[in-house]
Amino acid sequence: MGTRGDVYPLGLCIALCLWGTVAQNHGVQGTTGDCNSHMLCPANAKCVNSTHCTCLDGYQPHGNRFFTDPTETCDDINECLGSSQLDCGHNTHCTNVPGSYNCTCIDGYEPSSWKTNFMNPSENSCQDIDECLGPSPADCGPHANCTNVLGNYSCTCIDGYELSSGKANFTHASENSCQDIDECQGPSPADCGPHANCTNVPGSYYCTCSDGYEPSSGKAKFTYASGDTCQDIDECNQTPDICGPNAACNNTIGSYRCECRAGYVPSTRNMNLCQVPSINCSAEFKGIKETCRNFSLQGKWSSRSSSFCSFFNSTVEILMSTCGDGSAALSLENVTLRFSVLLNSTSLWDSGDKWEVVSAVTVLLQSVEWATLATALRSPERTTQNVTTGSLAIQTRLVTGDCSQHSEVFTLSAHDETMDVHCATVTGAATQAGLGAAAFISYSTVDSIISARRLSDGNLPAGKLEKSHLNSRVVSGAVGDGRPINLSSPANFTLRHRQAKKEEEEALCVYWKVVAESGSWSPDGCTAVHTNSTHTTCSCDHLSSFAVLMAPTAVTESYPRTIITYVGLTLSLLCLFLAILTFLLCRSIRNVSTSLHLQLCLCLFLAHLLFLTTVTRPGSQVVCAVIAGLLHYLFLACFSWMFLEGLHLFLTIRNLKVVNYTSASRFKKRFMYPFGYGFPALVVAISAAVNPGGYGTSEHCWLSLDRGFRWSFLGPVCAIILINITFFALTLWILRNRLSSLNADVSTLRDHRLLTFKAITQLFILGCTWSLGLLQVGPAATVMAYLFTIVNSLQGAFIFLVHCLLNRQVREEYRKWIKGFRMFSTKSQPSDLSMSAVPTTSTKTD
Repeated sequence: MGTRGDVYPLGLCIALCLWGTVAQNHGVQGTTGDCNSHMLCPANAKCVNSTHCTCLDGYQPHGNRFFTDPTETCDDINECLGSSQLDCGHNTHCTNVPGSYNCTCIDGYEPSSWKTNFMNPSENSCQDIDECLGPSPADCGPHANCTNVLGNYSCTCIDGYELSSGKANFTHASENSCQDIDECQGPSPADCGPHANCTNVPGSYYCTCSDGYEPSSGKAKFTYASGDTCQDIDECNQTPDICGPNAACNNTIGSYRCECRAGYVPSTRNMNLCQVPSINCSAEFKGIKETCRNFSLQGKWSSRSSSFCSFFNSTVEILMSTCGDGSAALSLENVTLRFSVLLNSTSLWDSGDKWEVVSAVTVLLQSVEWATLATALRSPERTTQNVTTGSLAIQTRLVTGDCSQHSEVFTLSAHDETMDVHCATVTGAATQAGLGAAAFISYSTVDSIISARRLSDGNLPAGKLEKSHLNSRVVSGAVGDGRPINLSSPANFTLRHRQAKKEEEEALCVYWKVVAESGSWSPDGCTAVHTNSTHTTCSCDHLSSFAVLMAPTAVTESYPRTIITYVGLTLSLLCLFLAILTFLLCRSIRNVSTSLHLQLCLCLFLAHLLFLTTVTRPGSQVVCAVIAGLLHYLFLACFSWMFLEGLHLFLTIRNLKVVNYTSASRFKKRFMYPFGYGFPALVVAISAAVNPGGYGTSEHCWLSLDRGFRWSFLGPVCAIILINITFFALTLWILRNRLSSLNADVSTLRDHRLLTFKAITQLFILGCTWSLGLLQVGPAATVMAYLFTIVNSLQGAFIFLVHCLLNRQVREEYRKWIKGFRMFSTKSQPSDLSMSAVPTTSTKTD
């Protein structure tokens, strides 16, 4: 154990060594006094065992570790590089310092402890810094999001925005250029689905359904087509009164349509309302004002009667109330009554002069048409209206929609008259969409006013109209608003005659043609398509006021036909007279057949004689009717006896094998006369009872053509002809079979065959006459008329030829009569001579 003195130097030496180490660690260079006075260590070195020097930790010598050379240097070791590289851990950075090193976290990381610097991973760990959070978060700028990444962060535009530069991200607010994306435009616009609209908003967009559609989910806005669908809104059910009164709502895809009900039109003041249509009467007022102006210019107005002025003022007042804006209540009954008052104002019709009445009638007819149509349109809920007063009758008809919903032709009637108008005519003249109006008016007194004052005198064109007279009510037809239109199809008017049409009259269809403030009847555009004694049907290509005029027909008999009639009938009468004498005096041919021939000739002789004596019509209507009845009876009797001839011939041929003909002849005679004269009498009696006015016309004493009365003669005649043709066909068939089966005496059969041929010829002669009479129509009427006259006038000559001249027995009787007449003449001449020469003394004769 050392002493205290020995201890002190040792402690001092340790203290110096410790100081040297500390000094070395702090960069303090060693000194010679570190080890001993003779041993000096260089900088960054320390003394070891007082004899050697070694470099401090973190330094390294150029040579050996331990050295004594004081000139040796110790260089700093870079622990962050080379083979001695230190591992500071993940996300760290190594920093070399003289004699040592420091570990620090890299940017974006921070130590998990309080130490900023450390030397071993065990001492600390570097964890990521969330720059987007914390007390001082990163500033990305507006419309951007901060996104933390390991060791860093990035800025991106929020949804609905994009960088104008096209980059995906950025790291500083200064780089921010986020601008709104218009999702509704661009190469890939947002899909909102059908019936939807896309609306861009800052940073986004939204979808809304188009007008007339609603989202199925009930949400007002959505962003994807798959998220919702737009369905049609049924506005008509959702809001029943959306179209207002008098209108019907029709739902359409995405919308709806309002249609005014039949008879209503959209209001000009409120498009959501429907109102009753009105007619623009400016033209009507202008026409009446023009008439009044003409009165003033011509100096007529001041001289007119007060009733005439009152009439015009009343007419204008009615039109003003009718052709208003549709706000005033008005009915067809009211308008009709007001016009009836004008028609019944006898002061004008009685006191006014001819010019006044003509003008008043013209204005009245036009005004009634306009007012009637305007009033009918005021009541669209009444499709058909009928009003009848003592002065006029009116029927109106409204047509809605197209003609496929209605009949092709409408018939309107008033009083006993009718008007047939095509549906297309009514709809084509409609002034309001979907609504057409037609009116038919029949006046009870206008025809009497015109006839009494003879308003047509001086106004009618030359020709038939000059001698005509009005024979029907005046009627008016109008469609649309009453203005003249061109009809696509003619309108037909059936008018009843005031008096029965006469045979010598012709029915003319005319209309009241308005010229300035006057008017007259004109036949232009109107044709009588059918006429009889009571009615006439007129077809007109325009609408106006119409009537039927009766004009006398210029009937002139053909002079050649008259000569033929006189000569032919005279010859026939002579031949019939000879035939009658033959049948009465020729005993050898007396039988049932000649009796039938005799009655036929008697009836035909009397008929021709009566007809010849009345070629010129007698002045008395009664006498003419009696003559017509007698002719009807006599000609029917001719055919009745001809029927009996055919029946007798058929029965005779059928009973050829019967030996006793007497009973058969008596049986025939028992019914022959009652039928031959009774049947025509029955027909004439029934015809006269049914139509007593059918006998006698204005031209001839024969049957009237009206009401088919001529068939009271032609009907029985046609029936008899058909029956006789049947009889004769059967007779010829029987004769053919009998002639083929007999080889012996066939004279009887031949005689009957000849008789049958004569009967058929007679049937042809009588039947052909009336057949030609029926064929007197068309282009061949003149030829048929001449044939009818020739054949009819020579009937007697044909009968005499067939039944007398062509009969062998009759010819033999004629020869005997002629021979006897000649012998009588021969004998009478010598007797006369001998008598003059006979002496007075008697002589003996043989």
